Amino acid sequence: MKVLVTGGAGFIGSHLSRELWRQGHEVHVIDNLTGGRRETIADLLDQPNFSFHLADIRDPEAIKPLFDGVDWVFHLAGVADIVPSIEQPRAYYETNVSGTFNVLEAAKSANIKRFVYAASSSCYGLAEQFPTPETAPIRPQYPYALTKYMGEELVMHWAQLYNLPAVSLRLFNVYGPHARTTGAYGAVFGVFLAQKINNKPYTVVGDGTQTRDFTYVTDVANAFIAAAQSDICGEIMNVGSGGTYSVNHLVGLLGGPVEYIPKRPGEPDCTFADTAKIQAKLGWSPQVSFEQGVANMIDHIDYWKDAPLWNRTSIADATADWFKYLDK
Repeated sequence: MKVLVTGGAGFIGSHLSRELWRQGHEVHVIDNLTGGRRETIADLLDQPNFSFHLADIRDPEAIKPLFDGVDWVFHLAGVADIVPSIEQPRAYYETNVSGTFNVLEAAKSANIKRFVYAASSSCYGLAEQFPTPETAPIRPQYPYALTKYMGEELVMHWAQLYNLPAVSLRLFNVYGPHARTTGAYGAVFGVFLAQKINNKPYTVVGDGTQTRDFTYVTDVANAFIAAAQSDICGEIMNVGSGGTYSVNHLVGLLGGPVEYIPKRPGEPDCTFADTAKIQAKLGWSPQVSFEQGVANMIDHIDYWKDAPLWNRTSIADATADWFKYLDK
């Protein structure tokens, strides 16, 4: 297949692009390198059947020609992190909502065969049912969660009205090599691994008993490919690890001292995906255990040598708006 991956130089996108190329597909990547990095796909740039396009999904005229002749579209481009979305909601709307509209329109015009959208489990907000099914109430707590859900709503509407052969995958707490190392305070693995390299204590939020459905990135990439290979349309499916793991367990696996910092409002005590639907419809199930995944991260720890080093004070400064707007 000729496939197009938006955000293909990003964390999940680079793993997906590499696996698609490894399976023999002709892979085209669109990325504006705001969150993505060339280094994540450096091994692919000079390979046959791989092309990188520096473009922005906010520019419909720039991206439209890149969809010509494409069979499968994987839409992963977007902006992430909680605090920046509170501070800059317009930027999140323009990329995650308007940008998704532009990608959908280009895909519809090109008459593509499959469209797979990277949605976020953050749409569930403070879920009350565990494992959390796709039918759980939608309660986004901040603009990132809201805009990712609005993008999903667009995708499902294009599937319903225009018969776009689309599927949406709601991702839970994805981790693995090449996870984002942006300047914004965000994903726990990026924070902890930089602290480990520098022999600093891990800044654990609250008492560390909160749990997350940490899902390894290669399992997620395989879920995208399984969705593209299927004939299912107009469906939303969770992608999770099949378990939920405490932050204390994570730091125990990483090894080292711990410093506890204040619990944050708007953060769930647990994330845990009900994956019965994707297992039944796609035959997909996760293959990488949490313990193996963490070991893989430690093996690639040099990737985080230039990542921001966070401490109690800098985290408090970076999350001031988090407490200001979410502490109701």
